[in-house]
Amino acid sequence: MFTGEYRHAVDEKGRIAVPARFRAQLDGGVVVARWMDTCLAIFPMAAWEALATKVGSLPVTDPNARLLARQLFAGAFETALDRQGRVLVPQHLRGFAGLEGETLVLGSHDHAELWAPARWAEYSRDLEDPTAFAAAIAGLGI
Repeated sequence: MFTGEYRHAVDEKGRIAVPARFRAQLDGGVVVARWMDTCLAIFPMAAWEALATKVGSLPVTDPNARLLARQLFAGAFETALDRQGRVLVPQHLRGFAGLEGETLVLGSHDHAELWAPARWAEYSRDLEDPTAFAAAIAGLGI
C-alpha cells in the first residue's frame, strides 16, 4: 500500500526519485499516466493491469468509457526504476501535471501520485475544512 507525502526534485533529465518506502512495490516495472485532478499516477505493473482490465471491460459504445480509455492510455509511459530509485517522466506528462523543480510524491493506496506543489496546496486546502471534507465523503459509505 502506498502511503505518505514526500517532496523530491525533478532533475534535468525529467527523473524523479521515488521514496524508498515505495521502491519494493515498483520492482516489476511501472506505468506513469495522466490521472485525475491534473496529477500523474505511478502504478505498479499489477495495479496497472487490473485497472486496464476494468477499463477494457467498459462498453465501447459509452462515450465516457471511450474518454476514460483515451485519457488514460494515450499518454501512459511504461518504464522501470533506475539503480538510484528514480522514475523517468516524459516531458508531455510533466507538462500536463505542471511538474518542474519540485514534485510531491503522494501515496494513494494502490498507486503513487505526482503533484506540482502549488496544485497540491490549492487542491488540499479544501481537505482542511472538516465540514467540507465530511460533506464530500458523506455518500461513500465509510
